Amino acid sequence: YKKDRRTSIFDNDFSIFKWRVELAGNLLSNLSEIFGSSKNENGDYEVFGVAFSQYFKTEIDYVKYFDLGRNNVFAFRSYAGIAIPYGNSNSIPFAESFFAGGPNDNRAWTAYNLGPGSSSSTNEFNEANFKIHLSAEQRFGLFGNLRGALFVDAGNIWNVLDNVVDDRATFTDFKSLENIAVGSGFGLRYDFDFFVLRFDTGFKTYDPSQQEGSRWFRNYNFRNAVYNIGINYPF
Repeated sequence: YKKDRRTSIFDNDFSIFKWRVELAGNLLSNLSEIFGSSKNENGDYEVFGVAFSQYFKTEIDYVKYFDLGRNNVFAFRSYAGIAIPYGNSNSIPFAESFFAGGPNDNRAWTAYNLGPGSSSSTNEFNEANFKIHLSAEQRFGLFGNLRGALFVDAGNIWNVLDNVVDDRATFTDFKSLENIAVGSGFGLRYDFDFFVLRFDTGFKTYDPSQQEGSRWFRNYNFRNAVYNIGINYPF
């Protein structure tokens, strides 16, 4: 489902709401039961020797722009997504999992480098099956087609209702919200009319992977900043 209240590509006062629901593996699971298919040593049904995934996934995404006049725009985004395995699965396929960080997410972390939770994982790709993300950005004109921006990004990923048992990486209750990472920074954008070239610098403002008591402004400097290059606006 998508509700877009934008009237034109030049509209700077609008909202967009998107809701997505996905179910996977139910047909294969039902057919396997009907035909009495055998299970593997893990108790899962297989198709051509491969256990198939069964899960429920939903995502909600809301974006709001406020036109403040004189090339000033305040933009806000809120996002939440969860993918729950069941039946034939106890985990989510990598392609359907969530990650955090990157030029269109929390810009103080590189893509796949944030989370899950308060863990400081050294995996090349950190992913999980539950995500919360919030972004706020003040955009303003500088001169000509050059634009500036100040932004704050917040969010993280966690594991929930799957086979991960690490307490640092799982969402157990509302106390887990203490592990929402916060990044802030500034950006420069050049509007070429048909696309926007974007350069954003993000600083780790609150890093949940650090020890408690040392999470605020621990590495808030240019040496530990993340420099993002992107095409068009992040949301």
